[in-house]
Amino acid sequence: MTYKNVTTIGAVLSFIFALGFIFIPAQFTGYYNVTLNEGGVFIAQLFGAALLGFAALNWSGRDLSDKQAQQAVENANIAGDTVGFIFALIAQVNGVGGINALGWSTVLVYLLLALGFAYLRFVAK
Repeated sequence: MTYKNVTTIGAVLSFIFALGFIFIPAQFTGYYNVTLNEGGVFIAQLFGAALLGFAALNWSGRDLSDKQAQQAVENANIAGDTVGFIFALIAQVNGVGGINALGWSTVLVYLLLALGFAYLRFVAK
């Protein structure tokens, strides 16, 4: 996997999920068997805004050639994806909020992105 491939995949996935959380948060979380109240919709939209930021970071950073700039993009993604993986895994294992089996896809996406960016940062030099 190249730097450009991983950042492009990260950008596209972040953008797709951002759109869902920003524009149709209640319906989007419904796929996971999660019902949102008014406050939950607001928090989901804030999460969508953060994902949109990662999409922009990865898309605009995918053609960077400066190694320090690439490392900054990798570090930001490693932090976000690793923490996302940990919380998604804990929630799925503990059955938090009745999240259905689709929650495992979230665990997998976070894990693969964290591993991809960690590979770029620490192995593929």
